[in-house]
Amino acid sequence: MITVESLMSINKNDLKEASKGIDKSDLSQLVEWLSEKDDKIRYQSLLMLRNRSLYFDDVYPFWDIFCKKMKSENSYQRSIGLMLIADNAKWDKDNRIDDVIDDYLSLLNDEKPITVRQCIQELHNIVPYKSHLHSKIANNLISVNIMDVKETMRKLILLDILEILAIVRKQQSTDEIENYIFKALTGEILDKKSKKQIESML
Repeated sequence: MITVESLMSINKNDLKEASKGIDKSDLSQLVEWLSEKDDKIRYQSLLMLRNRSLYFDDVYPFWDIFCKKMKSENSYQRSIGLMLIADNAKWDKDNRIDDVIDDYLSLLNDEKPITVRQCIQELHNIVPYKSHLHSKIANNLISVNIMDVKETMRKLILLDILEILAIVRKQQSTDEIENYIFKALTGEILDKKSKKQIESML
């Protein structure tokens, strides 16, 4: 049985292997610790569950808990929820994500820019497995008003959006996606280096 001591004794570099070897019956304890006030315990539990989700589908049964977390008043909990939803999208054979994709994408307008970035970046784990959601995801990304974002975060968030659009575009391109990318590459927010980075993805 996992204890806080045994959890915290796992070295960061050993998390992947440790997550593979954990007893399935300990998963509910790790999920419980996601609500722990102690940042270190909460974060270590999250890393264990995220790594476990790479290899096994046994974190997926906690899906409803992760969905609730996405609606939490606490931004850390919202981030935890969206990350674990994204990590488990590949195990979501019943397309339960269809019922929560609007809640997930609503975090594109989160009050915390870091949560917005995590929401966009984690789409890397959803897009490859949920092609039927590509248009909805692309439309929501394109609708994000970059000028409403804190100036220091604009470039980073725009780059995050463009990276996901570049992936979607490989499967289905639309005029809206093409126009968005064109405006970003000819606009003022990205510097030369960033524009080259995006061009190389396209």
